[in-house]
Amino acid sequence: MSTDTSQRQAVRLESDQLELAERIARLQPDERSREVRPGLFFNRANSPGDRVHGMAEPSLCVIAQGGKQVLLGEEQFRYDAAHYLITTMQVPLVGQVVEATPEEPYLSFRSVLDPAVVTSVMVESGHVQPGSDASMKAVDVSPLDAGLLDAAVRLVRLIDTPDEYPVLGPLVMREIVFRLLTGAQAARLRHLATFGGQGHRMARAVDLIRENFDRPLRVEDVAREVAMSVSGFHSHFKAATAMSPLQFQKQLRLQEARRLMLNEDFDAAQAGFRVGYEDASQFSREYKRHFGNPPKRDVEQLREMTANRAG
Repeated sequence: MSTDTSQRQAVRLESDQLELAERIARLQPDERSREVRPGLFFNRANSPGDRVHGMAEPSLCVIAQGGKQVLLGEEQFRYDAAHYLITTMQVPLVGQVVEATPEEPYLSFRSVLDPAVVTSVMVESGHVQPGSDASMKAVDVSPLDAGLLDAAVRLVRLIDTPDEYPVLGPLVMREIVFRLLTGAQAARLRHLATFGGQGHRMARAVDLIRENFDRPLRVEDVAREVAMSVSGFHSHFKAATAMSPLQFQKQLRLQEARRLMLNEDFDAAQAGFRVGYEDASQFSREYKRHFGNPPKRDVEQLREMTANRAG
């Protein structure tokens, strides 16, 4: 690549990055996450924040300004305006904004990836390579190239033309999916398709554990459901999620218990029992280890933070 071409690409990247940040800042003036169109979310933070626990869904995440880190099990992924992140399964993640100021806030968007669209684009483009994703994790970060950023900017531009978005938005999303399928994370994106392979089996296993998270987990039963040996299933599951099946189930239980206490006024004993804990003291110990505070104190702090933001 010539020096002139590299310079033009650098200028284009910088221009698109500035436009993306300006548009998200204008459309998202408040510190929060907001769904601006179905499956498209804008996020803003004016300062580094605490860790936020939640369930990921298959998505593309692009930062226009600032920086963030994400934890999947014990593995950490950090990304910024020069990188994008993809999640391909519904897994428990911990996110934290690490770079933001009132003058240059953290600004990002997240677009949900529809497995049907991914499959369709794969077939139409000829990028079908089943069975090659055995060791792919559910999350990863890659450098953001000019083509993908350009498509992202055009998608965000359409927010200002609500009559055009329903028609042109899906077309731009198909282009984004195509660019992802021809980029560094092509193999990971194939986790979303329905052509078999270990990635598809792991997605099925994740669904099985999520659907039955409050019941005792028998790893051999899940392995049988996805037609794998116990040792093979355990190995591939940990490669995809950075957690063992039992660790994965524990995070699901603790996050649901937190939601029950915060939103439905359950006390700690009730919430622990509802999500499958028979021992209240064990629940409290594991809750504190995961969230940093005992259940009651943690929920009180969350409610206080919510009230302060609302005020």
